[in-house]
Amino acid sequence: MKSKKILSCVVALVFLFVFKGVADPVESVSASVDQIAPQLIEIADYIHDNPELGNQEFKAVETLTAYLASNGFIIEKGVAGLDTAFIATYVNAGGNGPAISFLAEYDALAEIGHGCGHNIIAASCVGAAVALSKNLSSVPAKVIVFGCPAEETTSGKIPMAKEGLFKQSDVGMQMHPGSGGASIGSKTLALNLVDFIYEGEASHAASSPERGRSALDGVMLMFMGTEFLREHVKSDIRIHGIVTNGGAAANVVPEKASARFYIRGAERPYLNSVVERVYNIAKGAAIMTETKVTIQEIKQYDNVVNVSSFIDLGAEVSRLYGVEKIRKIQPSDAAGASTDFGTASSQIPCLMFSLPVAPQNVAGHSRAYTEATKSLLAHEVVLTSAKIMALTGYKIIEDPTLLAQIKTDWQAAVSGD
Repeated sequence: MKSKKILSCVVALVFLFVFKGVADPVESVSASVDQIAPQLIEIADYIHDNPELGNQEFKAVETLTAYLASNGFIIEKGVAGLDTAFIATYVNAGGNGPAISFLAEYDALAEIGHGCGHNIIAASCVGAAVALSKNLSSVPAKVIVFGCPAEETTSGKIPMAKEGLFKQSDVGMQMHPGSGGASIGSKTLALNLVDFIYEGEASHAASSPERGRSALDGVMLMFMGTEFLREHVKSDIRIHGIVTNGGAAANVVPEKASARFYIRGAERPYLNSVVERVYNIAKGAAIMTETKVTIQEIKQYDNVVNVSSFIDLGAEVSRLYGVEKIRKIQPSDAAGASTDFGTASSQIPCLMFSLPVAPQNVAGHSRAYTEATKSLLAHEVVLTSAKIMALTGYKIIEDPTLLAQIKTDWQAAVSGD
């Protein structure tokens, strides 16, 4: 009789625990992250102390995938032809439900180390994925971590997007450490990075200049043409370049010269038209100098597509975890730099938010910022970000109308409606 009573109490306690996890997901998700906090902080600090450049992040990938595998995620490495890209998938109750993804980054900056805080991004994304997976009960769903290498250099999300990998999920999320205040949504510029390589004919610059065709003249005329173009494009357009080869000697008409240009804009469709105009300038410069120009496209990003309902949801969840003041991105805000996260956001609805790890006067990509990304505040940001992303994913899985609204708003933003 006594044993039956004890068993009944145990069953009741188990029921209450499970019920609480469903009835109060805010506390349940928070408890899940707090439980794995030591491992997340260890991951963030290990990646920080072992900085690896883009496409060389083997230690980071091994650390992240080993932890995810130990929590029931199926690991696929080397995706999209990239040695340090991976997909980690947790399938819950058959997986025939919403798929929530987190886009982890883990590459460092040359000489600076983790001055962009990708160690924090990686740890928080992994933490969010594991915490979410532990709170799904019997609800069919998938939790995915996309391991995205080389954000700072060759941009791993570009080939991953080209293969349609992000479309395995319904939505994607990522946090980014910042300076100053918290913000949600991201105003970035679409980008094209292009090399212009000119070939002419060498000759002595003093005794037989008439025989030469200067490749450098082609480059210089191209720079002049882009300067005139600035007057006739929208104010968000940015065109900036450098001469990467100006010739070998001042007394020789350069037979080879080259330039590298970044061409950026707030919206991909309009930027494409500007890129074509820059290409025409380059070709025109070649005609004027009787040289040949080869145009090599290095990479391109799309601008981040902001989804209003996704931003509203993320802001609401952020406040639940103590982020009382989080600024929502506004259409009138000036665009900042560029990120390959924008390319992912052109394939699925995505949310990016930022929590500060340093004061406003500490610039990103600096040594001071590298120090800030391994600190008590950085550790706190890892845990808070993991909670925000995990609960946001939980709410989308729990309420199908939220996902439907997010997809509708994303489609309208992508199409420009």
